[in-house]
Amino acid sequence: QVQLVESGGGFVQAGGSLRLSCAASGHTVNINAMGWYRQSPGGLRVLVAAITSGGDINYADSVKGRFTISRDSARNTAYLQMDDLQPEDTGVYTCMATDGGTHYRGQGTQVNVSS
Repeated sequence: QVQLVESGGGFVQAGGSLRLSCAASGHTVNINAMGWYRQSPGGLRVLVAAITSGGDINYADSVKGRFTISRDSARNTAYLQMDDLQPEDTGVYTCMATDGGTHYRGQGTQVNVSS
């Protein structure tokens, strides 16, 4: 089992920045990818960013150039640096990790961006 704990959400004005962290614990040795989902107030859920253990990175088109995902393998922690935040970035951000067979999710952290 893998446990994921997110931190770093909050309230920010448009144009501001936040940094999310996701710390993994438990049986982390086989984790080969980590990332973040966002669920908007309307219910739409998208994969915002993901990073593999090999360093491959993918972003949703809506956040390219504004968000940066990184991973500290020694600390089993993933980070999502979010810059130039916009009201449409508002939502619950949930960390995910996978070992290729099982997907794990954190409890989510709320991000609110006001215009």
